[in-house]
Amino acid sequence: MQIVMQQLVNSLFLGSIYALLALGYTMVYGIIKLINFAHGEVYMIGSFLGYYLINQYHMNFFVALILSMVISAFLGVAIEFLAYRPLRKSTRIAALITAIGVSYLLQNAMIYFFSSDVRAFPQTIEIVNFDIGFMKVTNIQLMILVIALALMVLLQIIVQKTKMGKAMRAVSVDADAAQLMGINVNRTISFTFALGSALAAAGGVLIGLYYNSIDPTMGTVPGLKAFVAAVLGGIGIIPGAALGGFIIGLLETIANAVGLSMYKDAVVYAVLIIILLIRPSGILGKNVKEKV
Repeated sequence: MQIVMQQLVNSLFLGSIYALLALGYTMVYGIIKLINFAHGEVYMIGSFLGYYLINQYHMNFFVALILSMVISAFLGVAIEFLAYRPLRKSTRIAALITAIGVSYLLQNAMIYFFSSDVRAFPQTIEIVNFDIGFMKVTNIQLMILVIALALMVLLQIIVQKTKMGKAMRAVSVDADAAQLMGINVNRTISFTFALGSALAAAGGVLIGLYYNSIDPTMGTVPGLKAFVAAVLGGIGIIPGAALGGFIIGLLETIANAVGLSMYKDAVVYAVLIIILLIRPSGILGKNVKEKV
């Protein structure tokens, strides 16, 4: 019983990081129907920003976290403006190939300027262990979960209650109609990229603190798993992305628990194939028939 509860708790912390990443994928897809495969690299750059702000400028962890999110938000806007906006009217395959290219460009630029060495993330928060019933957790794990959930709630409030959130929902339904109603579509799309990139950076900084290591290739696998999470929950649906993230975290934890740690990535990708075969729209998605 104790082992089961401990594994469930561990899956929550891991799943919360995947959920933060998956939200970025699902928001961008919901707005412009683009799979932003550079999203994992924004997550990686966010972790490096946190590393240097803490290590070089001796900033408080939470200040570094917020600054990393802000800088990464601007990075997301720049990526959208320079790489994706010129291809807005192009085919989807052109935009998809560009997204893959941007991903490799950012990854290799980081390797060129900062080398491929693994860096130890500065541990600015002293670890405290807690025994809660059958579970053992640390203050770092609890902090990660609380911050991730708070950011998800904040995102939902922004999307549902603010003027820009209403604009995002309008553009996702029909960009042309939204523009006719006076909505600045370009600004709305840029804001969406900024939000998604900020969440990815938060995940990068939190995972750096949790695992105590970062490197320029760290965004590739989590980025792909977050994409699987978005598809699993229903890509384009914000609650679905969060749900998918927690499910992927749970699947990985179960794979580790039953001795399949070497195959945990394969388990995640197998889930992607199964969900596409059984329910392509995802758990919370709706099947929409196109009229021709």
